[in-house]
Amino acid sequence: MPKNSRNKNELERIATKATRWIGSIESLIAHTILFVSAFMVILFGVPFGTVLLFLTTIVSLEAIYLSIFIQMSVNKATKDIEYIQEDVEDIQEDVDEIQEDVAEIEKDVDEIQEDVAEIEKDVDEIQEDVEEDEKEELERDKALMDKIELTLQSLMNEIKNIKDRQK
Repeated sequence: MPKNSRNKNELERIATKATRWIGSIESLIAHTILFVSAFMVILFGVPFGTVLLFLTTIVSLEAIYLSIFIQMSVNKATKDIEYIQEDVEDIQEDVDEIQEDVAEIEKDVDEIQEDVAEIEKDVDEIQEDVEEDEKEELERDKALMDKIELTLQSLMNEIKNIKDRQK
């Protein structure tokens, strides 16, 4: 990592820590102690004007650095929000694609259900045809059996007649 980049990252880290500390209870206590102490030096003979000049200078410098640190934090937060926004847009695109896929799947499922209904209808028709064919075949078999039975009965009668004539 280049030296400038390391220095920049270190300064950003310091700015972030400073901004966090400035917004804390500890900072409030430290500043209060500092301001009270600054006015207490008047008791030791330091002129009031000098104390005010020193305090005003320190407070002005602190305000300048605070505004810089705060702006750096705002810039970092803005950059983070932009990255998050890009991620949200990517996720939204993925969700849109998934919704399209789900719609296509639903369409395919509907088509499959229609196909299944048609197949069931065809199966029912085939079953009816098979039942009808079986019924017709049973009727033909019965008629054939009746005819065979009659023929056998007739043959038996003829055989009996032939036997009776030979006796």
